Amino acid sequence: MQLGGYQRNVRDALGYLNAADPSSPDTFWRSNLPRVGLTDSAGDTGHVALADAVMTSVAVYLHAGDLVTNLSFTSGATAVGTPANWWFALYSDAATPALLAQTADQTSTAWAANTTKTLALATAQRITRSGIYWASVMVNSTSVCTLLGAIGQPAIVTGERNLSVSSGSTLTDTAPPTIATPTAKNFIPRVVIT
Repeated sequence: MQLGGYQRNVRDALGYLNAADPSSPDTFWRSNLPRVGLTDSAGDTGHVALADAVMTSVAVYLHAGDLVTNLSFTSGATAVGTPANWWFALYSDAATPALLAQTADQTSTAWAANTTKTLALATAQRITRSGIYWASVMVNSTSVCTLLGAIGQPAIVTGERNLSVSSGSTLTDTAPPTIATPTAKNFIPRVVIT
């Protein structure tokens, strides 16, 4: 049984997802979470999205042949306060994920509350093999913004991936070369890749 115990048409069961997808089936996009059921990390101090000058990375599945040009994250109810640096980055699917590309450092550019920021990678990345890649965000400021996303559970079963991790400290304008010694996080920011 290809669909296990499910006896109905899977395409019909997933039809509601059409309302949230881009209107053209030719529009390239990937995301780690659906657009519904998201929460603001400001609502739970125990599940923070960002820490000052620390990178947060989320797992996202990319297909071979995808051309990744932009990363988008959405702030929640709290804006970035007096930023010094902030950027997004894309990391590989390696066991120790390696930096593929970073956006320009946004330095003191404001990031208002409830605002999606879409930043272009310095070099667009053609994905050569399908797998789990990592989209990262780092904010170095007097107070970091909250992000929209979901609360999840860190891995329990051997071999499960974490869906969100933090790494690095005292980061400024440059993304680290790898995601080294990551720490599992419960809050999973939503990223959209175009």
